Amino acid sequence: MTWFNNFRNAKYALIVVATAIAVASLLVSNLIVEDLKQEEERRMMVWASAMSSLISADVDEDVSLEEEILSSNKTIPVIMMNGEGDIVSYNNIPESKLLSKAKDIQAVGTMIEVPLGDGNSHYIYYDDSDTLVQLAYYPYIQLAVVVLFFIVCFVAILNSKRAEQNRVWVGLSKETAHQLGTPISSLMAWVEILKGKYPSDELLPEMERDVERLQMVAERFSKIGSKTEPVVADVNVVIERAVGYMKRRSPAKVQYELSLSDEPLLAALNIPLLEWVIENLCKNAIDAMSGCGSITVAVSSVADKVIVDVTDTGKGIVKTRWKEVFKPGFTTKPRGWGLGLSLAKRIVEEFHRGHIFIKKSVLGKGTTFRIELKK
Repeated sequence: MTWFNNFRNAKYALIVVATAIAVASLLVSNLIVEDLKQEEERRMMVWASAMSSLISADVDEDVSLEEEILSSNKTIPVIMMNGEGDIVSYNNIPESKLLSKAKDIQAVGTMIEVPLGDGNSHYIYYDDSDTLVQLAYYPYIQLAVVVLFFIVCFVAILNSKRAEQNRVWVGLSKETAHQLGTPISSLMAWVEILKGKYPSDELLPEMERDVERLQMVAERFSKIGSKTEPVVADVNVVIERAVGYMKRRSPAKVQYELSLSDEPLLAALNIPLLEWVIENLCKNAIDAMSGCGSITVAVSSVADKVIVDVTDTGKGIVKTRWKEVFKPGFTTKPRGWGLGLSLAKRIVEEFHRGHIFIKKSVLGKGTTFRIELKK
């Protein structure tokens, strides 16, 4: 599992880098926004001073500088009101939005008092410019883009690792099928020779069935990774055949109970692979019971799903490990490879578009695995 640990470390590194970039971006952007905000405050103080000078200026006084200062404001929305709350003048606000903007600026904007010299005052209200507002939102947009970028990278890396792992699984399976092919062919030939030499031997039919079984196992391995067309079949028949095979090859102290649906439950199946899943679940159940106990296989339906429950009376599984049992390499057996349930999950979910999970498990009492298939 070295690749998994490396991937996990890379994932954490990406998260740390993304967090550092986001924090740095927010800090820098906030500093820039704060500087611009202070600059706009200084400009508005100068603008208010120019307005005060213009109002109090004599008729023949030169006010060209004040007029130039007032006309230089092209971005900051400004409204000037008298003491009664009437709008005297405004700047950088569309006339259609004047009244609503006046209420907003009075509520959240900044106010500067302009004395008129006769004991009365005008009041200047201004708000942040559009540029400043956009800059205030920019770091959050940038953060969202960074997060989206890292999510895309994470998904791409995950899919790449999955594809690599799938290629390993497929290669291993097909190589196994290839290696089994030659000895199986040889065994089939020997069985035919023995049948001709000892036609009445009672053991030969059983040996022939086992060789055919080996051939089916090789066929199953060869189908991993191949696109095979599913066949519409009755789930009851498939489960009954798989359980019947396991009954004949299980220890005498293992009892089987099979509960089938009263009506046919049709589903699109890869029959050899689904039988493999049931056999794997039964073998795991036998290991969990140490070769002594009962296995119940029940087939039922709910709405548009076919349900297959495989229940044993074994030692059970701690709830915190329910999801781990389907990961490659997970095993509780000293010499186990931890591939059975991982393969079962792939067969159910990738070949049958179904779902397999632990429905219930009680320590010391047993476990129920559930398979859900679409009708």
